[in-house]
Amino acid sequence: MDTPDVKTMARQAGDSKPIEWGARLGYAVNGLLHLLIAWIALKVAWSSGGGGSPNQSGALATLAHTPGGPLLLWVTVAGFVLLAVWQLTEAISGASSGADRVKAAGKLVVYGVLAWTALKFATGGSTSSSGRTEDFTAIAMRHSGGRLVVAVLGLAVVGVGGYHVYKGWRKKFVKDLQEHPGNSVIQAGRTGYVAKGVALVAVGFLFLVAAIRRAPSKATGLDGGLRTLREAPAGAVLLSLVALGIAAYGIYSFARSRYARV
Repeated sequence: MDTPDVKTMARQAGDSKPIEWGARLGYAVNGLLHLLIAWIALKVAWSSGGGGSPNQSGALATLAHTPGGPLLLWVTVAGFVLLAVWQLTEAISGASSGADRVKAAGKLVVYGVLAWTALKFATGGSTSSSGRTEDFTAIAMRHSGGRLVVAVLGLAVVGVGGYHVYKGWRKKFVKDLQEHPGNSVIQAGRTGYVAKGVALVAVGFLFLVAAIRRAPSKATGLDGGLRTLREAPAGAVLLSLVALGIAAYGIYSFARSRYARV
């Protein structure tokens, strides 16, 4: 009897119902986090007291202090773990091209980090996304060529943000769905991708500023990127629009949990 190779095993795992259901759960909890990030961003836009951290850590901290929060945190951990596992199977066997495999591997890392962050909160701890970003930047810039690495990372994040804007505006995300979810979901996805892209461009810009000024403290992730928008002319309005767009992405993610091509 032939022994199944790694690709075959990965394909079988990716096609299994538990992984499919888990991936869909992951998209749903991702939607919940984006709604919470949007809510915190709105508070930052209109509150003189700061309003909290509009990033994944801030959203998880908010979730931890809501009724039923501890249980929801464990559900979030499970969703992101299974979504990461599905991306792993895609990176090994499901992607149709090298670029798709790289994209799946990148998503695997993203969802893995989110799962780890959620686990920290679920077990009673806490962590700061902005602090981790700043620490990484500081460590990188201590080494020869570190500023170049940070600058390249900034350009990469700007590129990802630009791709999100393009993907949303041209409705390319529809290819990720197995059937048409309705015009309202499409409009939510379009708005959400564009808004998330704008936020990522702001994050990438801060990495570039950190590299140019030799100032690791400037690289503060999504929290810093959104607060940078707040400091622009008519910043409260601009940040509010982006926050509403992030909320739209959250709504789209809930729909994606049902309609995603998994």
